[in-house]
Amino acid sequence: MARKFLYFIAVCIVLVILGAIALSIWSREATEIAFVPRGEFVEQEPFAENAYQDPNMWYSRPGLGTNDPSRYQPAIAETAPDPADQDPSPQAPAAEQSLDAGSPLQTTGTVTGEAADPQTLPEFAVFFVPPTSYIQAGGDWNSKIDDATTNNRARIFLQGLASPFNRADELWAPKYRQAAAGAFLTDKPEAQQAIDAAYADVAQAFDYFIDSVDENKPIVLAGHSQGASHVLRLLQEKVAGTPLEARIAAVYAPGWPVSVEHDLPALPFPACASAGQAQCLLAWSAFSDDGDADLIMRRYEATVGYDGQPRGTGPILCVNPLTGATGGSAPASANLGTLIPDQNLSKGELVAGVVSARCGENGLLYIGDPPELGQGVLPGGNYHVYDIPLFWKNLQEDVVTRVKAWTAAQAS
Repeated sequence: MARKFLYFIAVCIVLVILGAIALSIWSREATEIAFVPRGEFVEQEPFAENAYQDPNMWYSRPGLGTNDPSRYQPAIAETAPDPADQDPSPQAPAAEQSLDAGSPLQTTGTVTGEAADPQTLPEFAVFFVPPTSYIQAGGDWNSKIDDATTNNRARIFLQGLASPFNRADELWAPKYRQAAAGAFLTDKPEAQQAIDAAYADVAQAFDYFIDSVDENKPIVLAGHSQGASHVLRLLQEKVAGTPLEARIAAVYAPGWPVSVEHDLPALPFPACASAGQAQCLLAWSAFSDDGDADLIMRRYEATVGYDGQPRGTGPILCVNPLTGATGGSAPASANLGTLIPDQNLSKGELVAGVVSARCGENGLLYIGDPPELGQGVLPGGNYHVYDIPLFWKNLQEDVVTRVKAWTAAQAS
């Protein structure tokens, strides 16, 4: 378990090396040159109709046991860390070597989350779509399904990002041929083709998930970054206006901007107004108080919303993960546990009371002066990698609360 958390942070280090070069040194044009694929879009062969029956097509699903990265459960720290004990310059080279395609990450060990006691927890199923782990500069428009580096990184991300949902009795996370990171930095038609191709895999996996889950069991949809974008598309194309809509207990889409004006009205669920609300949507994007989101916001403003209109300068959706409500603020004392690595990056602990949360007028989530989290913080005070770990324990409690609210509504 300790080794696994080390690898999670190592991936963040690799990401920030790429991000720092792209965002801090190069111009926007140079960033596109580096990360946007230069070749033609090559359509990959569709998967066989029964492809997702194969357990190897899933990072997480029932039956994987201790090999399931989403079942990770971190230890709880007794006290908040002393800032002097935080190492701002962790040793990265040895960890980075483990990310080579020829050196697959070790995924064995005890990663089981808190047991879903049927006497205290409702039964529910989670479909979690992983974020982009295909970050190769100048590569293809889509990853290959058997790409070792992409799959290793995805497992690491799931351990930090999907694990707050580990109280579900069923937790599913599919492999899919992800769109390259550069596909989200350009208006080239090949970019949309790559995103559509990635979504086609996710939709096929979702169909198998729905066929596999008991028809009376509530469902939670979740994802981060690219994964969140695919979840929102599933809502529009697979959920809205169908009997399945009534089974969705909650939707979590952090790390992807949702326009309040041009996206939210086109979705089947409203933004969450309170922690006890079911059938609603949560989304946020974390920045330090002095963060600079100009590059990201300019890209967002130029894109087209779900209503077919440019998103423009209107605010993005911010549901505060500490309160479970749209907008507002909460002090660090409301934070039940942030997932923080120790100074040796050998293990992670949940530390309470160290990160606050405030929704700004622009819809970004500002987190004050956060603790040292290593080199995974992107330039401009962008805590994208930590959107979920910052509020890990609150989210673990939040999802159970919303599922219980859904269950109570069905019984009334």
